Amino acid sequence: MAERQRGKRKTFIGEVVSDKMDKTVVVQVTRLVRHPLYEKVIKKRKKFHAHDEHNECRVGDIVEIMETRPLSKTKRWRVVRIIRRAGERAAPEEAPLPEEEISEASLQPEAPSGEQEEGLVQGREESGEVGQQ
Repeated sequence: MAERQRGKRKTFIGEVVSDKMDKTVVVQVTRLVRHPLYEKVIKKRKKFHAHDEHNECRVGDIVEIMETRPLSKTKRWRVVRIIRRAGERAAPEEAPLPEEEISEASLQPEAPSGEQEEGLVQGREESGEVGQQ
């Protein structure tokens, strides 16, 4: 007998805003929507009650939730995975350079070139700023 394929379920990524209930967390999902008339981008927020079987989620965690059958009056979502724990920093976009590539020259600020320096002095002399410090 052929196995039935389950329908595609909605998934959202949001932040846990409450974990005070047993095996339940409140997840706030934020999405950006463009206003139909004024075309300003607006943040829309919605809170979902989600089932957390092992009470692993804490306030501030970023989690993925998935639609499921009704588990209670308000709970129709379950936590699929914890993407990032509260307090953990996101991975930096640029990795720091290895120590071999960092040289003394790269640590020093760039000095202005001779032409620019002369122009600065001449500009100060004309305005009377040189020697008044």
